Amino acid sequence: MANNPWWRGAVIYQIYPRSFMDSDGDGIGDLPGIIDRLDHVARLGVDAIWVSPFFRSPMHDYGYDIADQCDVDPMFGTLGDFDALLAKAHGLGLKVMIDQVFSHTSIEHAWFQESRASRDNPKADWYVWADAKPDGTPPNNWLSIFGGPAWKWEPRRRQYYLHNFLSSQPDLNFHNPDVQQATLDYVRFWLDRGVDGFRLDSINFCFHDPALRDNPAKPEALRLGRGFSPDNPYAFQYHWYNNTQPENIGFIEQLRALMDGYTDVAALGEISSEDSLATTAEYTSAGRLHMGYSFELLVDDFSAGYIRGTVERLEAAMTEGWPCWAISNHDVQRAVTRWGGADASDDFARQMIGLVCTLRGSVCLYQGEELGLPEADVPFEQLRDPYGITFWPNFKGRDGCRTPMPWTADAGAGFSTGTPWLPIPDAHRARSVAGQETDDGSVLAAARRFLHWRRARPALVVGDQQFLDAPEPVLASVRAGDGARVLSVFNLSNAPVDWPLPEALAGARPLDGHGLAAAVLDAGVVRLPAHGVLFADVD
Repeated sequence: MANNPWWRGAVIYQIYPRSFMDSDGDGIGDLPGIIDRLDHVARLGVDAIWVSPFFRSPMHDYGYDIADQCDVDPMFGTLGDFDALLAKAHGLGLKVMIDQVFSHTSIEHAWFQESRASRDNPKADWYVWADAKPDGTPPNNWLSIFGGPAWKWEPRRRQYYLHNFLSSQPDLNFHNPDVQQATLDYVRFWLDRGVDGFRLDSINFCFHDPALRDNPAKPEALRLGRGFSPDNPYAFQYHWYNNTQPENIGFIEQLRALMDGYTDVAALGEISSEDSLATTAEYTSAGRLHMGYSFELLVDDFSAGYIRGTVERLEAAMTEGWPCWAISNHDVQRAVTRWGGADASDDFARQMIGLVCTLRGSVCLYQGEELGLPEADVPFEQLRDPYGITFWPNFKGRDGCRTPMPWTADAGAGFSTGTPWLPIPDAHRARSVAGQETDDGSVLAAARRFLHWRRARPALVVGDQQFLDAPEPVLASVRAGDGARVLSVFNLSNAPVDWPLPEALAGARPLDGHGLAAAVLDAGVVRLPAHGVLFADVD
């Protein structure tokens, strides 16, 4: 792995700043808080951190509505605090990736304030503006993923502006070269500051169809959302025209050309399109993004067949690029609950980390996965997420995965001396970092053990992957690289399973020390306990 770029096969730990650690008692996490707790992250054995938005923002979408891409919001700290975070992370051997939100800004951004003022100012064409239809209705049928039409009337211009998300998140007009250049300029600002890479939010949403054609209706049977539920009207359309336009490729190539002027940096694109796997393959081919990930494993299906099929479909399409996988993040229900149910075992939580880190690609682990945190049940009156408030009670939004990190078991969970911005459930305090630190049988101990164990095996970090035929609930594959072959076999159920080892693998030698519920290889049969795993060297 000596010549392997750091990001290829990296484990990237996602930090949601509002909920990681509060240093000043206001109930909201901040950059100094991250610095205080960064040693915990480094001890896990991850390679990098991804810090979700900390930029100046009115926080209508909790940081993904940016009012200034080159400044830190005062609730999170200062640019000096960010520089200190960068230095601390690098001193611990951690790379630092930060979010970039290209497709839209906050309604409070200076660019939008100028653009909305008239039709003839210097930034009049920096956002997507369109005249009303003769009857006063919006220009077309495009819908916002957060509910309702994707157009809002602006009386100053007597026009509608486009917003694919909240109405306070107007979409930039990337058909304007000045917008593209301004975006590259603030990317350069952070590269010059020393960041190691970017996670690119909704990267396929930068461009829209300039003809503003209506999206066609989608049959009810095909309304399978990724990041939205089938009963969201957004699922009722094929999104052929409001995102994933061909012009996006040219801009991605400009971005890559800029980044290639820096040493050892990487771009990870978040992609949600009509065929996210195909778009991921397209966006990560030569001269484009370094990595891409989608919502394909952030869904309810947890069958071995679905996981295998998803990975194989991407592998078949991705002839040049590099994938990244995640099973939890700040936008979806935590995997322990989503896949394991209300009473998921610790062995299940351990297995989830091992499973995602065994797929070919890089990995994003979300804060709290190393503790086996379940989804928090946030009552309606304490919801903060506008998405959840709009679609409650069928969809409770994203607050359940965004509750503060439990560092201790006390009332504030060691997160804040004030009132946390979201409630911390008792079930999370019971799984605190402090409580698991001294327990060698804890999920935290297993996560650390596994991540360090994986790091020492190049085949699991950068090797190819070939899946083996196995019945549900068994997921089996061989990773091969650097002269080694490693067999992995996962029992995705809560009951013991026996699986006859294929004859071609008869010489497999079990590996120990990985920290997961270990299977036994007995006379050619893999005997897997509930949520058990076999790792073995293969000649």
